[in-house]
Amino acid sequence: MSTIRLAGETDFDGWRRMARRYAAAGVVPDALIWCVDEDDLFAGEAAPPPPKTGELTVPAAFLPLARTAILHKEPARFALLYTLLWRLREEKGLLDVSVDPLVARIEGMAKSVRRDIHKMHAFVRFREHPDERGIHYVSWFEPEHHIVEAAAPFFQRRFAAMRWSILTPEQSAHWNGIDLTIGPGVPKPPAEVDDAEDLWRTYYASIFNPARLKVSAMRSEMPRKYWKNLPEAPLIAPLIREAASRSAQMVDAGPQQPNARPQSQEHLMSRADAGEMLPGLAALAREAARCRSCPLWKPATQTVFGEGPEDAELVLVGEQPGDREDLAGRPFVGPAGEVLDRALAEAGIDRTRAYVTNAVKHFKFTPRGKKRLHQKPDAGEIEACRFWLSGELEVVRPRLVVALGATALQSLAGKALPIGKNRGRIMAIGDLNVLATVHPSYLLRLPDADAREREYGRFVDDLRLAVRSA
Repeated sequence: MSTIRLAGETDFDGWRRMARRYAAAGVVPDALIWCVDEDDLFAGEAAPPPPKTGELTVPAAFLPLARTAILHKEPARFALLYTLLWRLREEKGLLDVSVDPLVARIEGMAKSVRRDIHKMHAFVRFREHPDERGIHYVSWFEPEHHIVEAAAPFFQRRFAAMRWSILTPEQSAHWNGIDLTIGPGVPKPPAEVDDAEDLWRTYYASIFNPARLKVSAMRSEMPRKYWKNLPEAPLIAPLIREAASRSAQMVDAGPQQPNARPQSQEHLMSRADAGEMLPGLAALAREAARCRSCPLWKPATQTVFGEGPEDAELVLVGEQPGDREDLAGRPFVGPAGEVLDRALAEAGIDRTRAYVTNAVKHFKFTPRGKKRLHQKPDAGEIEACRFWLSGELEVVRPRLVVALGATALQSLAGKALPIGKNRGRIMAIGDLNVLATVHPSYLLRLPDADAREREYGRFVDDLRLAVRSA
């Protein structure tokens, strides 16, 4: 019996190095004891590892699965992963057998870890703590697994301009604006309330939509165990109680008519005059503001033209403006725009250096109560707007165009092409190099948190490919 001591609970590199050596030497799983350094007083002295006897080949999917599952709190995870590695020596297709008890157990562990990381990303709430250097933002979170080190880079990217600390019972993450460090855990600090939380609760109550309330889905996405650390938690119960009466009031109010006023050109004109667009794009924007090629201009507030530098090497093309874009006169400023901004940042793309536009320049919608619900543009409307998109591309002359969704790809190609078949590869369409991927709104519509996180990761990978190709 050999004892293998690892440097810490998340020492994947140490586990991988020793597992490969012992498996290559033919040491069976039952002959090994895995433990974290100093956590098992009865494990005995660590035996010297066997000499390296050769390379061990495993399926490519094993490493990311093991790297995630090893963050689980299950004490036997090291032994379980070694057993899976041992079996993969002979059973090359084992990972595809989802009903295998060992595979199912480890896949379940990895899924639980990914969900815990997602919850940490969603439910961390920072509070201001003034010190001699200014404002230090501090948050308390209680993860289920050993995820702090894996989850912290998300906050580093998203809150790069802040000094912050995320405290947990096991580990703490600290960002000083330059370095991300992982330290020991701390006891739970006393609860605090500040003015910013009052503002947040006011905002949360104002955006709560009772007509779309699904209590079971809400509890699934926001389990009660997280409520105690959320400033909006006291509002949840009364908002649920009042949802039925508020929904009835919305129905009684009747449908809201589309915006009947003529399109406003002043917004585009002021942007051009202020120098936000160079002359070629500015002139094109003025012309587009007067477009009457299809009926979509009538109910819309205004033409939503593209924005960005005229010399951009990368162009991002979406489907059409949404409700917020229609009112603001700018592309991708609503919920889908927030997802896009976050993904661009994770992919290393500066949005201000890219040109962002849509295949269709007017918001197509149907009124429903006080809402204007998005409708997919048809082929005629897409074709009517191809003139403007072609004009933008002729001015910008990018090295790469990213088609965000099927409508954008159809507009660029002049015919309908499937996203699934063409996603993630560079296509030559005329003089353009085009990379097809999904629209950010697709990610918002996914009901399952794990699927949403997985597809978001693929979306970021597509954008990283765009960085390498532009």
